[in-house]
Amino acid sequence: MPGCPPQFNGSPLERGAMSPNNECAAAHLHTAPAAAPASVFDNAGQDCCARSRLLIQDSVYDEFLALLEPAVRAFRVAPPAEETAEMGPLISAAQRKSVASYVEGADVAFTGSAPDGDGWWFPPTVLLAHSTGDRHWREEVFGPVLSVLPFRDEQEAVRLANDTEYGLSGSLWTRDLGRALRVSRAVETGALSVNSHSSVRYWTPFGGMKQSGLGRELGPDALLSFTDTKNVFIATEA
Repeated sequence: MPGCPPQFNGSPLERGAMSPNNECAAAHLHTAPAAAPASVFDNAGQDCCARSRLLIQDSVYDEFLALLEPAVRAFRVAPPAEETAEMGPLISAAQRKSVASYVEGADVAFTGSAPDGDGWWFPPTVLLAHSTGDRHWREEVFGPVLSVLPFRDEQEAVRLANDTEYGLSGSLWTRDLGRALRVSRAVETGALSVNSHSSVRYWTPFGGMKQSGLGRELGPDALLSFTDTKNVFIATEA
């Protein structure tokens, strides 16, 4: 059975990111679509680890989108003080204008809802990418926008996932352990989650690849980024 890849993002000294979220035919279709919205819409998408690029294997593409739509529409956008809120507004009017520019003229698959009235609200939005050249696929939106693209097999999934200047974090959903290990090694990202969207834990290293940053923070590896090794030779006889 063909395979599937992950999602990416940023790091210490990081730039943003276009984290990939890869869904294979062997993935858990009863859990992966339900988990996808929170992976990109948390913090209204203003998160360097947001899984903003979704790669779906073509054999389950239509079925996955059909399951994703109700999950997106049910995502609760409300004032953050409300206990049921899952997403709040964007940070500024300028950011809302920037996010809207990626949606204007794009192929919108479906959207969620957002409050009217005061606040820089923007509804969770899913866009269909028709090529890797689409602006919402290539650039960092940094908002509640999910860009979706199908892939054929494991090799194409890895190629598409790596076709970015960023490499902070990502996700891979599959039931095939061998595929999970192969793709985890092949995807150029500093953190990768299999069948989850975890990115940061204080006891494990966090950092990016390519333009997503230098070094690592958190965990024992963090000390290495702040350490210079010096080699000193001492002759005991002059």
